[in-house]
Amino acid sequence: PDISNETKMPDSKSDEENKDVHGCICEAKNLGPVSGQNRQRDLCTFCTISLDQEEVFRTKVFDKSGSPFYGEDFYFEIPRPFQFLSFYVYAKGVFQRDLPVGKVSIRKDDLCKYSGKEHWFSLQPVDPNSEVQGKVHLEMRLNEVITENGSIGQHLLVRIIECKELPLISGQNCDPYATVSLVGPARSDQKKTKVKKKTSNPCFEETFFFEVTRSSSYSKKSHFQVEEEDIEKLEIKVDLWNSENLAQDVFLGETRVPVKVLRNDLTHKAWYLLQPKGNGSKSKSDDLGSLRLKLTYIEDMVLPSACYKPLCNLLLKSPDVKPISASAAHILGDICRERYEVVLPMVRLLLYHNRFVPFVSAVATLELDNTQEANTIFRGNSLATRCIDDMMKIVGKSYLAVTLKPVIDEICDSNKSCEIDPIKLKEGDNVEVNKEHLQGYVQKVFSLITQSSSSCPPLMCDVFRSLRQLACKRFPGDPHVQYSAVSSFVFLRFFAVAVLSPHSFQLRSHLPDPEISRTLTLISKTIQTLGSWGSLSKKLVRTKKCSFLDEISSNVNKESSGLEDAVVLKEGEVQKRAQGKKRLGKKNFKKRWLRVTNKELTYHKHKGKEAICIINVKNIRAVEKLDESSFNRKNMFQVVHSEKPLYVQAGNCVEASEWLEILGQVSRCNEGRLTTFHPSNYTGGAWQCCKSQSSSAPGCKPCTATMLANLQLDIDCDREAERLFSFLSSNDVKLHNMEDACASMAVYQGPQREPEEYSKFTIQEPKETFQTLKQLRNVMEELQRQHDTRSDTTAQYGSLNPIMSENWQRKIRT
Repeated sequence: PDISNETKMPDSKSDEENKDVHGCICEAKNLGPVSGQNRQRDLCTFCTISLDQEEVFRTKVFDKSGSPFYGEDFYFEIPRPFQFLSFYVYAKGVFQRDLPVGKVSIRKDDLCKYSGKEHWFSLQPVDPNSEVQGKVHLEMRLNEVITENGSIGQHLLVRIIECKELPLISGQNCDPYATVSLVGPARSDQKKTKVKKKTSNPCFEETFFFEVTRSSSYSKKSHFQVEEEDIEKLEIKVDLWNSENLAQDVFLGETRVPVKVLRNDLTHKAWYLLQPKGNGSKSKSDDLGSLRLKLTYIEDMVLPSACYKPLCNLLLKSPDVKPISASAAHILGDICRERYEVVLPMVRLLLYHNRFVPFVSAVATLELDNTQEANTIFRGNSLATRCIDDMMKIVGKSYLAVTLKPVIDEICDSNKSCEIDPIKLKEGDNVEVNKEHLQGYVQKVFSLITQSSSSCPPLMCDVFRSLRQLACKRFPGDPHVQYSAVSSFVFLRFFAVAVLSPHSFQLRSHLPDPEISRTLTLISKTIQTLGSWGSLSKKLVRTKKCSFLDEISSNVNKESSGLEDAVVLKEGEVQKRAQGKKRLGKKNFKKRWLRVTNKELTYHKHKGKEAICIINVKNIRAVEKLDESSFNRKNMFQVVHSEKPLYVQAGNCVEASEWLEILGQVSRCNEGRLTTFHPSNYTGGAWQCCKSQSSSAPGCKPCTATMLANLQLDIDCDREAERLFSFLSSNDVKLHNMEDACASMAVYQGPQREPEEYSKFTIQEPKETFQTLKQLRNVMEELQRQHDTRSDTTAQYGSLNPIMSENWQRKIRT
């Protein structure tokens, strides 16, 4: 079988992985028939994304086309290890189940080959025997025995210890068992384990014995020759199956281990990844078409927290460095100015440590010093504007949801035509009617924005207040610059962009249809015009705009009236454990529609039905994961409120992570939040986690740490620091060039040598900048040394350690 190595790095604070995946399912072409002849003419297709066998994303259905353009962006956290990232194309069934057209499966280790570019992938057939995941822990031992006739033979002992990460079957844990076979040219002896109920991590601990055939004319001289010959031909084959009571058992995967691994050692104990049946041998198939994908993949090996402290300290003291251009954070942005993604981890670090406002104020001052006209203020793609853009996307996510999501949903669901270009009008459209539709939407969006100051996050207000003061100081003779400094961000770079691409800001789950996208484009352009200070807007519009800008950039915050409408932050189908009714003596699980707004958590029998239960988010005391062992179900979480805990199973691992994030955000500042919780359930008169017999006993595990109330951010500083180290390392040549530029400017008076090279950097004080560069160099060399000392630590396919051991951490950004 294929060898799969898993690099691991130790981490002292967590045993969870942190990975993101983002990209675009662009389009498909020449999709082949699902079954029968000429079926491609009738194909209504959609795409899904799976981590191994767990579906985590689904596009809209595209109507009847053999070459559909999906154009679906995706982004989500990956909360668990995986082997393959797979993309499936399905034909939508009307009176039957959806039929697979084909798939693209990319091994995790191969993702880096396709990073940053678009690629066409040929669709492969979807074969149930190749859809596998998980790993198995085996022990093999060769024992010599004396047979009844006095000859010396050998028995092969095979112990199947456990399996990990087997797939879910129809969203539920499977009932796995294993068959263990000794196979050779003329033999196949098979044994079978017991079935383990409702688990994806079965512990078998069963041992089987197989007789290894010996030559009847045994002699000490020929012993090793016979053993060598037998071992070369024999192998142990382990198959995992899901037991089905009324149907054929489902194949989960296999692994084959040649007995010759025991030639040097009499005992072999190892972990093996499960493989497709027949090791994934592919038969010739029809041309199923191809799929164009765009993926971005970066892999980080994150060191223990202490290793990053010097780099973090150097970056966090940047706001205090004079001039700011000599600081580590500014140098980082300067040498990587063409790489937009560099700014994001730096912004996250500064936000987490409450250093963002002083830093962005300093770099904004530097930009204003180089701005000659007030009407061009903050119009470029500078370090200051990039930092503020990223800050608004991070901090303002819930602000956008509360302000824009209701009207965006209305625009997308009503699908009123707003086209006013006579050339683009459809037959039967009336330009005057369309103009009324557009004006109505623009007025509603603009009113919602200008009345939203009470929802604006405090941190955004702090930044806007600083920009306003700096602009007034730089251009004291212009009375309007205080407003244009703020409107250029909040209208042009925040609200207008979110209206244009609501799916990119999680305001809609999918890319809007072309006609709706056109409507959103027209609204966005109009909002940009109204938000621009140079626009010839009516006096009433200017008054509303000024009042709004005053409120979000002054020291006096507008108080909320408390009468705002509830805004849906997330909803979807889940499995909820019944809290009262019982079936066959056990509390059962039922499908429910779960819905969370900024005010309430409710569940319903079906979407659109009245709520069965309403929980005020202010009464939520904790939102935490639930151990799989509690109900033998994956992807479970609990909502602890004033009454009984609400136990919920999400559809997949990504959904579970998103529910935890959303519910954690809306309840993070609640009074009476718990500091500890029970990671398991109370049954049989005791908590299954700590065995405490009191149902009201305090929790036995600390709750997830809360963040600053006005940020509500979940940031892994080690991960962000590793990203910054990676960017610095990849720009080592530019760091050297900047050092040379500083040395030249400090030594030579007058024009510097090679000015075209040095003009790429912002160097106001060469000695101060050179000192910071030397500190960065020392920090990078030490981090590289730490990486080098750990780079040979791997857990290999067939190693004594579990692949992706829980005691190590591998953090990946995709």
